[in-house]
Amino acid sequence: MTWSLGDIAVSGDTIVTPAGSMPLKGAIWTATDMSRTEEKIPAHAIVLAVVFFLFCLLGLLFLLMKERVTAGFVQVTVVSGGRHHSTMVPVQSREQVMFVLNQVNYARSLSA
Repeated sequence: MTWSLGDIAVSGDTIVTPAGSMPLKGAIWTATDMSRTEEKIPAHAIVLAVVFFLFCLLGLLFLLMKERVTAGFVQVTVVSGGRHHSTMVPVQSREQVMFVLNQVNYARSLSA
């Protein structure tokens, strides 16, 4: 079974990176969440608030609408067999961040 995380591929008992192959057994995996999540009012909510404010005062309730936007990277580093490789995995949601972190945890369990 082969699976990959960024440009790091795990195949059987070997980790394949652009820096070369490394043994999976005894590998040390680290993951650093470098993403950020912002909360903002979407443009359509502002337009609805202005339009409905002119007709009734309830239009201001549209300003309570929020959307969360996640952007950034998760840095994954593996050290094994005297070699070191680091990669940046782009993420666009909190679910993708959790997916990458879960993959690193799975890789740790295989390395033990």
